[in-house]
Amino acid sequence: MVTKSIFTVRNILMFLIPSIIGIGVFMLPVEYDGQFSIPVAVIAKVFQKSLSEILVELVCMVIIVSAVLSIFFSTMQPKSVNHSSIVGKLFIISPIWLIIRCLGATFACLIYLKAGSAMIWSENTGGLLLLGLMPILFSVFIFAGLLLPLLLNFGLLELIGTVFSKIMRPLFNLPGRSAIDCTTSWLGDGTVGVLLTSKQYEQKIYTQKEAAVVGTTFSAVSITFSLIVIAEVKLVHLFIPFYFSVCLAGFIAALIVPRLPPLSMKKDLYIDGTKPDPHAREVPAGVNIFSHAFKSAIDRAAQVKSLPAVLIQGVENALEMLFAVLPVVMGIGTLALMVAEFTPVFDYLGMPFLSYLELLQIPEAEIAAKSVVIGFADMFLPAILIAGVDNEMTRFVIAALSITQLIYMSEVGAMLLGTKIPVNIFELFVIFILRTIVSLPVIALVAHAIF
Repeated sequence: MVTKSIFTVRNILMFLIPSIIGIGVFMLPVEYDGQFSIPVAVIAKVFQKSLSEILVELVCMVIIVSAVLSIFFSTMQPKSVNHSSIVGKLFIISPIWLIIRCLGATFACLIYLKAGSAMIWSENTGGLLLLGLMPILFSVFIFAGLLLPLLLNFGLLELIGTVFSKIMRPLFNLPGRSAIDCTTSWLGDGTVGVLLTSKQYEQKIYTQKEAAVVGTTFSAVSITFSLIVIAEVKLVHLFIPFYFSVCLAGFIAALIVPRLPPLSMKKDLYIDGTKPDPHAREVPAGVNIFSHAFKSAIDRAAQVKSLPAVLIQGVENALEMLFAVLPVVMGIGTLALMVAEFTPVFDYLGMPFLSYLELLQIPEAEIAAKSVVIGFADMFLPAILIAGVDNEMTRFVIAALSITQLIYMSEVGAMLLGTKIPVNIFELFVIFILRTIVSLPVIALVAHAIF
């Protein structure tokens, strides 16, 4: 039976007001500078523009401070600092993550000063990251982190999760609430989707398997970035069939790839190793799904006792992304771009796809094969490499593929590694290859129908 006592005016307003604001901030499409985005991304862009003259310096300072404090607290581990405190969570880390943060700080200094090898600070490697991507991430992390509690703490996820469970569970074996991650990424920014997934994993909302699947499968590329890619390959007039092929291939990949290793081998356990209660996720027999969803939402809102505590959680979210994730993106992203730009590694990795592309009857397959795997370093690189190819079908296929691959180390991949989502770099590469293998035939089919 529905517990009437929780349906007080206070609890209903505690659910409605923050949730409506959260939907508006994270899911409502708005136009800004001639492009569609979501309000939190627009706020981040305005902030970025207002601090454009000093933002790179702020990014460098955050990354360097993160490395210095991590060295101090991880090596000294003073007794006065509790591991579960915000300082302990941020700066007491394992040796491998300490090395990566120090690497990120070193790269940031060298790139800013243009010191050392040009391989590190060139405009296609570290320069691309520090001057182009990092100011964007810095701004997004602050506002997305601060505002995420609007989605997480007041019942919206419980409401949507229950309603969409009838779709997400049978198709993807995921909670319905993962639909929010996908919508937020699709309309705005994949990095916000990763941040949302990470927070839900840490709060024991997603299991290890669910967090890994959602983070690598539903952190979709925004419509805005898709427009940028299609413009780079000079096929804007084909945007509708192009985006249709991206959505179709992404849907097929979401059905298949999580059912294959390594994602299928992830444990269905929470972050602390406990098992989820299977009955807690089910709508009781004979109960209307919408009334159950509303009750679950009010239940969650009723648990909020202090708004300042929620605000503190938002501040902690932002600090964690700034001090824990930015250095990882800087370190791993720069390394990945250096490998892509100055070594033949990705050329060799792309060779096995030559026969696959020929089998799918993609013109100029030899050139296309080199562009297939390089997207693991950065999603925009395939479009740049293929832009000069004369054949429109080839440009169409590679551009669409670069978006459906999703995992690229200059941003989303490095972000995933910087969070507590249980994936490593080898698993990310395997998932990237699997998504490539599954997506290519779907995109090729659409391309053959068009050209």
